[in-house]
Amino acid sequence: MKIGIDISQIVYGTGVSQYTAGLVEFLLKIDKENQYVLFGGSLRQRKVLSEFAEKCPKERCRSVINCLSPEMADLLWNRLHILPVEKLIGKIDVFHSSDWTQPPAKAAKVTTIHDLAIFKYPETFPQKIISVQKRRLALVKKNCDLIIAVSESTKKDIVSILGIPGERIRVIYESGNEKIKKTSAKETEEAKKKFGIKGDYLLAISTLEPRKNLQRIIEAHKAIAKEGLKLVLVGKSGWGKSLEIGENTVLTGFVADRDLAALLSGALVYLYPSLYEGFGQSILSAMACGVAVVTSNVSSMPEVAGEAAVLVDPFSAESIAKGIKEALSRKDELIRKGYQQAKKFSWEKCARETLGAYESLRS
Repeated sequence: MKIGIDISQIVYGTGVSQYTAGLVEFLLKIDKENQYVLFGGSLRQRKVLSEFAEKCPKERCRSVINCLSPEMADLLWNRLHILPVEKLIGKIDVFHSSDWTQPPAKAAKVTTIHDLAIFKYPETFPQKIISVQKRRLALVKKNCDLIIAVSESTKKDIVSILGIPGERIRVIYESGNEKIKKTSAKETEEAKKKFGIKGDYLLAISTLEPRKNLQRIIEAHKAIAKEGLKLVLVGKSGWGKSLEIGENTVLTGFVADRDLAALLSGALVYLYPSLYEGFGQSILSAMACGVAVVTSNVSSMPEVAGEAAVLVDPFSAESIAKGIKEALSRKDELIRKGYQQAKKFSWEKCARETLGAYESLRS
């Protein structure tokens, strides 16, 4: 069987990037029988795609990297729906599209839907993104043979919002960033010094996007009013200017994976009270670093966290504050359960189940 996979999204450094890279890496590790064609397009970052593809075993994998911009890909495949993907990559049996375009294909068509945030929280997206996604999802509904949802919560959204029958959807969980693991106390101290963090701290990885709930995290931290307990906010620099930041809050700016692992490993509690997520990869990364987790009781977060986190109402700063206090009092128990919960998810497991999905479409 020849399997084509669109890897275009790996250049963006998002959760979808992590999914694409993790899935492809482990498909090529576990599957010794099938042939793969890695397909990708980027006007400015072809080198990133090429370097990723070059790591793959040449005897079972080849790559076709082009210079199609996202705008041109949207025009050709979502708007006009012309140029079958086989014209670019040759004959294949299964094609796994990205979350940006849905090209026409003679092969069996698979796609992954990570979330439907454009419908749940449209105010958090540029209109351009919403338009592209709606065009793509209309084609997914019409043409895809199998849709992978990354959680039961996302599957329910696909059925209720898009009206796609549940029998066309298969839930396959993804994983966290498996490069982020528990570090030594020395590495944590070095990272704290690097970012100017003194004493005990809570940590949140957030952007200014409203559904990430940063303002309520800040309010909950203030409500605890524990002497010297810092709040460390990891994210791109600049977004903190529009928030009411307290004196016990540290803004790190961008943090590389190595430093993030060290900062997570040293945190008392990891805060992730998002309003909506298709999966929530960072919950697992935090658990793998041995930190107690507070997350939301809505959408996919309870699925990912299981019984290894404190679940809170993300729409209430008071509930988040109570959750922090509970996590602090149950820290050892939550850390122990978190290690076990994180082990339930892996990119290898994701790849094996995805390969099974491909094989179910074998004609």
